[in-house]
Amino acid sequence: MKGPLFYSKILLFGEYGIIKDSKGLSIPYNFFKGALKKDDNLSETAKKSNESLKKYFHYLRDLQGQEPELLSIDLKALKSDVDTGMYFDSSIPQGYGIGSSGALVAAIYDKYSIEKITVLENLTREKLLRLKMIFGKMESFFHGKSSGLDPLNSYLSLPILINSQENIESTSIPSQNLNGKGAVFLLDSGIIGETAPMVQIFMDKMKHEGFRNVLKDQFIKHTDACV
Repeated sequence: MKGPLFYSKILLFGEYGIIKDSKGLSIPYNFFKGALKKDDNLSETAKKSNESLKKYFHYLRDLQGQEPELLSIDLKALKSDVDTGMYFDSSIPQGYGIGSSGALVAAIYDKYSIEKITVLENLTREKLLRLKMIFGKMESFFHGKSSGLDPLNSYLSLPILINSQENIESTSIPSQNLNGKGAVFLLDSGIIGETAPMVQIFMDKMKHEGFRNVLKDQFIKHTDACV
């Protein structure tokens, strides 16, 4: 792969709950990555990616038409590149919840955004929230509803602490020698799951007061204590 590269992520806590204002902590995971690429002779995988990008282009065109004050993408350049074989060359497994679509969204924004908020700027809370809002709209094509966190993490390549929907900040993870007494492990279950149906299940459960109370009293309260 040639740069710029966009990495996968690990959401240490906050899955789905961040859609409803709970806390979350997301960190970059550079073992998997992706980049936009063009080739004259596309493999079958690259062809599928290119076809997906064609559909995504139509979504972004419609989104920009509906919300021009939010999204400013160079649609002409994007269409030209997609029509001439651009695809997303990615090692990020799909359906594992580690940000495959988030990395793609970040790559598209980075290359084609006209009024881009760059990682070199002073990233105020307002800029982070605007990026998160833009990315949420852009990634909704893949999941039906998105917090925007995955693309934000991939774009910034920084740990992101979500205190609430209106309070997010870049952070750092302490590096400590724990002498083998503590660690975070990733275990591959071998089971692929689609995000959109799981988000819908979560949203349906949120309609019930009992489930809302569990999320608020057990999860949000306890993460307040942990953070």
